[in-house]
Amino acid sequence: MRIVHVITRLIIGGAQENTLLSCEGQHARGHEVTLITGPPLGPEGSLMERASSGGYRVIVVDEMRRAIGPVKDFRIYRRLIDLLRELRPDVVHTHSSKAGIIGRRAAHRAKTPVIIHTIHGLAFTASTSRAANSVYRVLERQTAPLTTKIVCVADAMREQSLAANIGRAEQYVTVYSGMETAPFLNPPVSRELVRRELGLRDEYIVVGTIARLFHLKGHDDLLMLAPQLCQRHANLRFLWVGDGLLRGEFENRIRAMGLSDRFILTGLVPPAKIPELTAAMDLLVHPSRREGLARAIVQGQLAGAPAIAYDIDGNREGMIDGKTGFIVPPFDARMLGEKMSVLVENAAKRRLMGRAGREFALSRFDAKVMIDALERVYADATPRR
Repeated sequence: MRIVHVITRLIIGGAQENTLLSCEGQHARGHEVTLITGPPLGPEGSLMERASSGGYRVIVVDEMRRAIGPVKDFRIYRRLIDLLRELRPDVVHTHSSKAGIIGRRAAHRAKTPVIIHTIHGLAFTASTSRAANSVYRVLERQTAPLTTKIVCVADAMREQSLAANIGRAEQYVTVYSGMETAPFLNPPVSRELVRRELGLRDEYIVVGTIARLFHLKGHDDLLMLAPQLCQRHANLRFLWVGDGLLRGEFENRIRAMGLSDRFILTGLVPPAKIPELTAAMDLLVHPSRREGLARAIVQGQLAGAPAIAYDIDGNREGMIDGKTGFIVPPFDARMLGEKMSVLVENAAKRRLMGRAGREFALSRFDAKVMIDALERVYADATPRR
């Protein structure tokens, strides 16, 4: 098949990694794959080098930006129509909110036979502005009828979308977001060496977080809990992997609390380093307030670390509560801290949950499982000749 993927920007992030794995897997199976994206702008880091070396075609539409701009967005729409008429794909597969809305409309105008969209996170719950959420909700309702199949990274995405009157039940299919699991099972650098380089002694219990240092990612909750937790657990250390606009603010708050010796902020790291840093953790905490299904939860479990996360969106489908970690009522920071203490204090429980989490994550989130599932979605959606 001729397959075109469309995404707003190739920063380091879950939706972007999912898209690249899809492109790579489909290219390896002999499909003619093209990826259309905007420039990788932002402090999160770029995946453009990986995309460019994947063996498939990459087209950068320079006007494509995450921010809404009616004039510029109309130019993007016209540009996508021209590209799709030139490429004549059998399938257009869009990712992320803005690219999903513009890309599906362009694909419909270009008369693409099959139009697929993946919901990585719900746009109409993303903003603190009710007006912005309302606009996205209306646009999603208008665009859903143009879509052959809507892929969700968790069942929760389908349920919330249908509750908002977006699309029809038969349009939805769940395909869990895959990832390369081997580096987490056998990281390129040993846990002992990584911890030594980070200054983490053997007796330290490391609570790790993998997320952009940005709004709604839950770092504020951890900072609120940190003084009490650090007083209670002398061996507790926090390892934050990621960078973002709020890094300076967080560092100032940590210094003001006198906890600089308890926190390690790695800043921006290449994706290839995530497995070894995750292996250095004893448990993974992901207190984000908005997700599709958090890849960090899966990454932690693959590395043998039990996970703790708020019960939002698809997180419950990314782990088994009480067996591979703990699901906490949404934004209940007190309960989040209690569950962290349970695992910090109990090494045997950490090991038991870690083994169960690795087994569960391998069965559901391996990249090959995702590529196989997408292949079936495309085949079922393709008109029979």
